[in-house]
Amino acid sequence: MEKLQFKAESQRLLDLMINSIYTHREIFLREIISNASDAMDKLAYIGLTDEKVGLSREDMAITITRDQEARTLTVSDNGIGMDREELEENLGTIAKSGSLSFKQSMEKSEDVDIIGQFGVGFYSAFMVASQVTVITKKYGSDTAWKWVSDGAEGYTIEETEKDAPGTDIIMVLKEDTEDEHYSDFLEEYQIRELVRKYSDYIRWPIRMEVTKSRKKEDSEEYESYTEMETLNSMVPLWQRAKKDVTQEEYDQFYKEKFFDYEKPLRTIHTSAEGAVSFKALLYIPGKAPYDYYSKDFKGGLQLYSAGVMIMDRCEDLLPDYFSFVRGIVDSQDLSLNISREMLQHDRQKLIIARNIEKKIKAELLDMQEKDRTSYEKFYAAFGRQLKYGTVADYGAHKDATQDLLLFRSHKQGKLVSLKEYVEAMAEGQEKIYYVVGDSLDRLEKLPQVKTLADKGYDVLICTEDVDEFIPNTLRTYSEKSFCNAATEDLGLQTEEEKKELEEKTQQLQGFLTFVKESLGERVKEVRLSDALGSYPVAMVPEAGMSFEMEKYMKRVDPKFAFPVGRILELNPEHEAVKKTIDTMTADPVAAREQIQILMYQAQLMAGLPIEDPAAYTDLICRLIAR
Repeated sequence: MEKLQFKAESQRLLDLMINSIYTHREIFLREIISNASDAMDKLAYIGLTDEKVGLSREDMAITITRDQEARTLTVSDNGIGMDREELEENLGTIAKSGSLSFKQSMEKSEDVDIIGQFGVGFYSAFMVASQVTVITKKYGSDTAWKWVSDGAEGYTIEETEKDAPGTDIIMVLKEDTEDEHYSDFLEEYQIRELVRKYSDYIRWPIRMEVTKSRKKEDSEEYESYTEMETLNSMVPLWQRAKKDVTQEEYDQFYKEKFFDYEKPLRTIHTSAEGAVSFKALLYIPGKAPYDYYSKDFKGGLQLYSAGVMIMDRCEDLLPDYFSFVRGIVDSQDLSLNISREMLQHDRQKLIIARNIEKKIKAELLDMQEKDRTSYEKFYAAFGRQLKYGTVADYGAHKDATQDLLLFRSHKQGKLVSLKEYVEAMAEGQEKIYYVVGDSLDRLEKLPQVKTLADKGYDVLICTEDVDEFIPNTLRTYSEKSFCNAATEDLGLQTEEEKKELEEKTQQLQGFLTFVKESLGERVKEVRLSDALGSYPVAMVPEAGMSFEMEKYMKRVDPKFAFPVGRILELNPEHEAVKKTIDTMTADPVAAREQIQILMYQAQLMAGLPIEDPAAYTDLICRLIAR
């Protein structure tokens, strides 16, 4: 037995790899299994031209053996194995990768995916093991070798016995501490979970002896027995041709992989060839997770490289406004960092992300057009996220989301897209009218909405906080500008009508001054309006900010909230206003009470709180008692 030292400042580098490179200790099993898979890929590649290999694909497997008493976990393969020189090169020199060398020495083949490119994965075993033993025999060699190390000063190499080519990695797990329970990695359930999580799509079967139970013959009692079980599924659904996969298989995979009892609304199975080749299996869910709109929610797609999971949630592959999408991306072209836990090049992520974004948008538009019921179910769950995405980053992403938005149409009584709204606009309508508030019923009864409806114009009824920001972000859609019907000029007046209103204002200037003096600072301005239809009065905000924005700011950050100036609009053709004008001359006190009532009515219709409900009630009671 020969005692040898690690090369390349072994202790310092090994400490760095064990303590810094890998985020989670559980990664060690993924790395050891990946190395075993590489070894088997190499032998299978040689077997394409060498009939002496003598192993069929059915004979090849990765076997996991656990011994809880000895605290050992063993991963065995019947791959190509190593000779003494390769042991020293690959295990004695940290960051020397035999897989990378093999990959560089052969022509690229679709039959071999070598993922162990950095030569450090093996050393991840020392995160959980106090000693690692490697017993290996190279294909074509008569001699087997045993490599042993505690990950400190060095290692030993000696000849040993092994019947067939392949490699056994025997890890003696560290003793448990208060913070780390290494014994968990010897539990059947834990190994099964880690294989499913990280190595489910390794192309070779990963087998382990598992304990099961059955009824004894002629008895109601149960007995335990063991049998070898394959833990991984091996062939990923996304690697199969779409024509060979049923929707039931897609749905079942989604339910099991993403723990959802409902079927997804849509499945996207796609692939791309080019600068970065990849395959993706994406799902659009029918309901939002319980924490979706909370700060704790983490989106992203599972990222695989040649069947090995690299990241559980790669957020960079999805724009935030499509964070509801679940799924998997698998690419052999990724440039990974040394721990295989993250991508090194943003360009590769960007290419994949752009392609995926286009696929998702196209699928959603197709659902919107061809399966409206499903789309509205989707929109009920995730429409708010699309709206947030529209206004985020000062509208940088509005082109990606605006066609996916839906709003309540007052005229049609249903949800419509902006495209559908514009296509249905009445002749002569030049603006996209909308109102924002917290009550659908109240908004549909606003005088401005009724006025527009009387002309055959539609109004979008918006009832979510974020709706306030969308028109200001979009500015226009299909060359039509947005107009807040409750706060802006509706643009319905002819020049003659404008002139008539100006003349009326001059005639009633004394009355308007009387109203303003009666209300004092509670209103900033009093003016006449010919857009109130059958309503006597309306309360509108001064230009620049809406009442809904005022409410929003009070909820979000009261310190920076400030009241919006109130403008009282009066309909000079309404009988209640005419009566008040007449009363002003005969009984100014009674006229002021009537003005108070009109103001309160305007506040109620605008969804504004009444500052003094008791005074309002007293006023109504006095009016009734007369």
